[in-house]
Amino acid sequence: MKKFSLAALLGLGAVVAAQAVAVAPASAQQVLRIGTEAAYKPFAYVLPSGELTGFDIDITNALCKQMKVECKIINQSYDGLIPALLVKKIDAIIASMSITPDREKSIDFAGPYYNTPALFVGAKGDAMTISAEGLSGKTVGVQRGTTMADYMAAKLPSVNVQFYDTLDNATLDLVSGRIDLVFADSVVIDEWLKTPQGANFQVEGDPIYDNATLGVGAGIGIRKGDTALKDQFNTALKEIIASGEYEQINKKYIPFSILPRS
Repeated sequence: MKKFSLAALLGLGAVVAAQAVAVAPASAQQVLRIGTEAAYKPFAYVLPSGELTGFDIDITNALCKQMKVECKIINQSYDGLIPALLVKKIDAIIASMSITPDREKSIDFAGPYYNTPALFVGAKGDAMTISAEGLSGKTVGVQRGTTMADYMAAKLPSVNVQFYDTLDNATLDLVSGRIDLVFADSVVIDEWLKTPQGANFQVEGDPIYDNATLGVGAGIGIRKGDTALKDQFNTALKEIIASGEYEQINKKYIPFSILPRS
């Protein structure tokens, strides 16, 4: 769970609104501003037309429709999402943000709405052991502000880490040889491995699960005390799962289920 390609061209700092989900007359609705980072294919990315798409975008639209509210999706940098929520520039975060004890100190979460492990990726033919000793002298690229960065600090503090604003920039440096590995969400980095740029790279080691640093799944970030909105999201999530709409969205972008296990 937490980022891809068009971001470098479009600028993650720029605010981009996706098409709103109009379910009822605006006067009868609460307009919810949902923050995301559309640089994380297949979860959220920008089409050549400028439209936002991806698993997170479709889930957002489905939840808002189920809640019978109009939602405006705001695209911005990932590390600015929690600050934007706290100062009320947005009302919720749906951006593959993992639920972790550290984040729960400042915000609350509905969900989780999906769960995936993290993976290390390095060059083919250069098998590495994922340990402090095995990565000695290596540099690992991670996206700044993600749970992968937290994992490296907590579990592999002696390993050299290079931070990036986007995962796309990390993979560019991996291809150019400036870093030795990238550590990222399994679905996102597997998507990259299927591209021409990722053809000469492979998964190193086993999938990584760690509740303390990587969290128990991706949640919907909301401000502390906003229990009514949290309950709305949780109810809507249960309803789209029960109706089969969640499964349809899942299959559209990811070939295996990422629904959190109960």
